[in-house]
Amino acid sequence: MTKQLVIKVTAGADAPERCSQAFTVAAVAVASGVRVSLWLTGESSWFALPGKAAEFELPHAAPLPDLLDSLLAGGAVTLCTQCAARRGITQDDVLDGVRIAGAQVFVQEVMEEDVRALVY
Repeated sequence: MTKQLVIKVTAGADAPERCSQAFTVAAVAVASGVRVSLWLTGESSWFALPGKAAEFELPHAAPLPDLLDSLLAGGAVTLCTQCAARRGITQDDVLDGVRIAGAQVFVQEVMEEDVRALVY
């Protein structure tokens, strides 16, 4: 079985360094051949919407749209159900490739064999 990395990012523009770290680690893992599941929760939920990643700026950091594109191409990106609902975001609103799922799916993922989980 291939190892998987599940990353839950709770930070967005409110904590740019923490947010960027989560996306960077996830993208590097994908580039290294690791199965990656990135969960967008809290303020990072906005990055599930078209154009929102382009609004994010952090000096000396990889552009968030590039990181997100690599994750959508080679990993899984999930938006938290409750976080989406609180922000009025529906499946029709999100980028292609982003799914909306809840805590039950998150728990299933992190409880699989050979899974490592990080929270940012």
